[in-house]
Amino acid sequence: MSKRSRGFTLLEMAVTATVLLILASAVVPMAKNGVRRQKELELQRALREIRSAIDDYKLKAEQQKIKAPPVENNGYPESLDVLVEGAQTSKASMKIRFLRRIPLDPFTGKPDWGLRSITDDPGSSSWSGGNVYDVHSQSTGTGSNGVPYREW
Repeated sequence: MSKRSRGFTLLEMAVTATVLLILASAVVPMAKNGVRRQKELELQRALREIRSAIDDYKLKAEQQKIKAPPVENNGYPESLDVLVEGAQTSKASMKIRFLRRIPLDPFTGKPDWGLRSITDDPGSSSWSGGNVYDVHSQSTGTGSNGVPYREW
């Protein structure tokens, strides 16, 4: 074997580096979209979990299995903390908890959710207080479906 045929030429190294660069440039956007999609799935799960807990609270209040909230609340909890702390049952020593903890919003990283009362306008981003009818993300971003996270 001659000295010339033992190593790679500069041209072969440049071609290899170019191919790797092209492959890497295709993978990075896919990875970013994957992370975003994962956060969107986490947001959907968290919203579903909180909304199910609110619905369960209302159902138990209507069935009189828990101490009824004030009449003006229409059977909805006063805050999300009530879902975690639990509501008193007809037996004085028992409480029913609806959530273990308030889930984190994956886009803000905090358990800080926008709240809506039954008297609030559906498009409103402010909470008038009194009861919690619905929740939404505080994130200012827009989902991959083109809908802002606040409207999910």
